[in-house]
Amino acid sequence: MKILTLNINSIRAHAQSFIEILQHGQYDTILVQELKVDNANFPHNLFDDYGYNIKVFGQKTWNGVAVFSKYSIEDVQMGLPNYSDVNARFIECVIDGNIRLINVYMPNGESEDSPKFQYKLEWMEKFGHHIKNYIDSEESVIIGGDFNVAISDIDIWNPHNYIGSSISAPDARKIMQRWLDDGWVDAWRHINPEKTGYTWYGYRGRDTVGNDQGLRLDYFMVNKTAHRNIKNCEIDMKPRMVDKPTDHCGLVLEI
Repeated sequence: MKILTLNINSIRAHAQSFIEILQHGQYDTILVQELKVDNANFPHNLFDDYGYNIKVFGQKTWNGVAVFSKYSIEDVQMGLPNYSDVNARFIECVIDGNIRLINVYMPNGESEDSPKFQYKLEWMEKFGHHIKNYIDSEESVIIGGDFNVAISDIDIWNPHNYIGSSISAPDARKIMQRWLDDGWVDAWRHINPEKTGYTWYGYRGRDTVGNDQGLRLDYFMVNKTAHRNIKNCEIDMKPRMVDKPTDHCGLVLEI
């Protein structure tokens, strides 16, 4: 099975490039973040002909997550179960009856001195409490999405530029590192222990892609059971290279 996670940065603004991904059909399941549309206005009619089941947890203007799969999508939970949140950032479901997927769009938090940063930390803490139950599960559990954290300086093209940013904030990194210490595996880093690779390239500046000025913000984290089944994990640059791109690359997990 090939699973793609992609922050689309508006499903309607980038519908054509996303349709091309669906048409190609190489991905069995796709986790999408930052839909920027509510459920009532989600453009199902654009995507219904490509053989994917679709579950949407949308929000007007901001946030929003969705799961596309060629397999059944069951046991769907929308919203972090142990946290009351007005923002659409979380879908959990079971794919094909045997793989539990968690699709997340974690808060950005802006900067360490922003009020939004405390929301980011609180959300991450609650998320950590929820996923702790799945580490030793016999069920394969895969978490994918935009984590809005560059967990180490190797994941930032110029760490000095991000001092004070929520992206590299020590408190956010500590929470995420705790998940890894508990037993979750960062799939891309596991496959590429020394490699530099980025999943986000900003729109501002001259040719951020060509100049390799990026961040690694998108992850697949897998539990011990799923870890045994990893075949590969790689960054897909194509979504960032189209004529009207999202600012994220895709991240692909093959199990």
